[in-house]
Amino acid sequence: MNNWLVPVLLATPVLLLLALGIVAFVLRYQRRLLRQQEQIRQVREMAQQQALEAALLAQEDERRRIAADLHDGVGTTLAIVKLHLSTLGQPALTQEASALLDQAITEVRRISRNLLPAALQKFGLPFALDALARTVPSDGPTRLNLEQRGQPRRLNPHYELIVYRMVQELLGNGLRHAHSDRIDIIVDFGADTLSLHYTDNGIGFDTSIIDTQPLLGARTGHGLTNLQSRVKVLKGTLRYQSELGTGSQFWISLPVPYITASQAPAPLTSLL
Repeated sequence: MNNWLVPVLLATPVLLLLALGIVAFVLRYQRRLLRQQEQIRQVREMAQQQALEAALLAQEDERRRIAADLHDGVGTTLAIVKLHLSTLGQPALTQEASALLDQAITEVRRISRNLLPAALQKFGLPFALDALARTVPSDGPTRLNLEQRGQPRRLNPHYELIVYRMVQELLGNGLRHAHSDRIDIIVDFGADTLSLHYTDNGIGFDTSIIDTQPLLGARTGHGLTNLQSRVKVLKGTLRYQSELGTGSQFWISLPVPYITASQAPAPLTSLL
């Protein structure tokens, strides 16, 4: 054997072991890097989720404050003005002004109830949804059919408020912009999920521009963005289908935790 082959043969296993060691190190490093990237992604998602929840909670707190101000401030002031009018001694003027004040007081109460639904706080989601449906006039231009399926049950109050806002958003957007004569909303209380299915036969909207124009102008406005935010907070799924002139449909599925009757919060005193 040539003398120069001996060191080569001796060095070959060492080089192979070194190469294998480098490969193993690179693979471990890549796996570690992937784990770190996944952890960073999860932390970011958690931070975004917490920020979104905080924003929605702040929004609801602001609605409560405005509702209380409307009731305690504006509503009380209007009632006092009405009392003063009754002392003027001018029946015709007083009667007309009192009628206008009654309209203003009724409108203040309506706005306050929309901002802070007392029925939801006192009796829970199923009752509040029925109450919301009854606010749509049966002889109006749009007929509403709101159906609750499965076994209507109570949810955590935080979840109930978010679900109620979703239905309110869908209904409000349909009544204001869809120009339909019929809206159907199905709320399905499943075993461990709550599903919403909204349908209208209105003007519809172009779904192809959603990715490039998130706010869809008059047809959906901020409604779709608000809806997506609430669905994301509850870790649900949102699907929609629409074409111009053919109406719209929305499907929402939410993994919500139901509570028993004994866990339900005690009724709160209504603001109005």
